[in-house]
Amino acid sequence: MDSSTSAAAAGEAAVPPEDDVCSVCHDRFRIPCQANCSHWFCGECIIRVWNYGPSVQACKCPICRRLINLLVPAALSGQEDGPQAQRILGEIQHYNCIFGGAPRSLTQRLQDLPFFIRRLFRELMDPQRTLPLVFRARMLMMVALSAIYVLSPVDILPESMLGLFGFVDDLLILLIVFLHLAAVYRSLLLYRHGGQ
Repeated sequence: MDSSTSAAAAGEAAVPPEDDVCSVCHDRFRIPCQANCSHWFCGECIIRVWNYGPSVQACKCPICRRLINLLVPAALSGQEDGPQAQRILGEIQHYNCIFGGAPRSLTQRLQDLPFFIRRLFRELMDPQRTLPLVFRARMLMMVALSAIYVLSPVDILPESMLGLFGFVDDLLILLIVFLHLAAVYRSLLLYRHGGQ
């Protein structure tokens, strides 16, 4: 099984928009990669941006200036499968290996949350992609337990006594569940695309 077939089987969830171009080279995407900030680049272009700066530090997105700590390549078409593509995918894998496991602040996690949750639900809805059974079971258990807590009358801050302020604990539980789902899904993506 070649790497493009295994990449398609691994479940790349997204492809760049048809009418969009790489913001670095201003050309059609060649080996498109999506950064954790949801912006798309050519694989070679974003690696070139990283090589231009200090290679011991993750590069910043040329559009929004957020640190890029995960690059997710889209599935390759037949015309993009060659030694050049394999070299670029290897560099992306190397980048993810170096910066994918780096500690991230709460602010970075909150900024990455929409990207990972949107990608996770897209992958859940596509019947051609499969998530590991352990991940699905863990996710369903977290969602079920948080739903039970939010819907139950037993709360840390009861709504009946505190009014709208009583919903703070419910929102906090939901935020923690979504942050945990994003972290687990991020580790799955990192495992698929070259991290430890």
